[in-house]
Amino acid sequence: MSEWFRDWFNTEEYLYVYRNRNEKDAKKLVDLILRNANLKKNAKVLDLACGTGRHSIFFALCGFKVTAVDLSETLLKVARASAQAANVDIEFIHADMRYFCVNEKFDLIVNLFTSFGYFEEDEENFRLFDFVDEHLEENGLFVLDYFNRNYVENNLVKLSEDNTDGTKIVQERSIVGNRVVKKIKVLKNGIEKNFEENVRMYYKTEIIKEIVKRNMKIKKIFGDFEGNNFEIDKSKRIIIIAER
Repeated sequence: MSEWFRDWFNTEEYLYVYRNRNEKDAKKLVDLILRNANLKKNAKVLDLACGTGRHSIFFALCGFKVTAVDLSETLLKVARASAQAANVDIEFIHADMRYFCVNEKFDLIVNLFTSFGYFEEDEENFRLFDFVDEHLEENGLFVLDYFNRNYVENNLVKLSEDNTDGTKIVQERSIVGNRVVKKIKVLKNGIEKNFEENVRMYYKTEIIKEIVKRNMKIKKIFGDFEGNNFEIDKSKRIIIIAER
């Protein structure tokens, strides 16, 4: 399986396909985390796979010292510009989170908006939890925001189309083994471009087992950004808050 994310996240098409990701959802998630985190003033926050920096910026606006890491230079460029516009100081780092090295510990480490499960081997995916175990301060918190596999399996939208401003986007979704695959076709000015997303699906029990194995205890589990309880068949997301 190719590392689809390397090219896809660096395209202008990616930014267009996900142009409707809004600040409201990002703020809801950050607020939910902070309501359950009790972070001290000037706490150190690490956003692993920060994308365009939506969550990082809200953490920084709250006065925390934020480090944000992403593999995509394109997304980091957007993130840096957004941080500058918001007048916040964030350390943005270009790195693959599998191999990211830093000689520092953090009070909060987050991996948000399904930035997990991209890699082919379980060992590679769970390397995230190894990193968290090594870089969380004592009593520090780790937050994972990921899709709920049970919901995806039962409610998969197999085909969707969007035609706006002369750009047509066709998205076809399927489940292949233990992965959810999305094929994305973008047609603009008579030119067709094709991309793919391919994400490993894990059940709640699998994720919790791996987190607990790494010296963390589960503090809370939510099913959406509003903070409703997780329901195995109804919740679209699984938001896990674990403590070191």
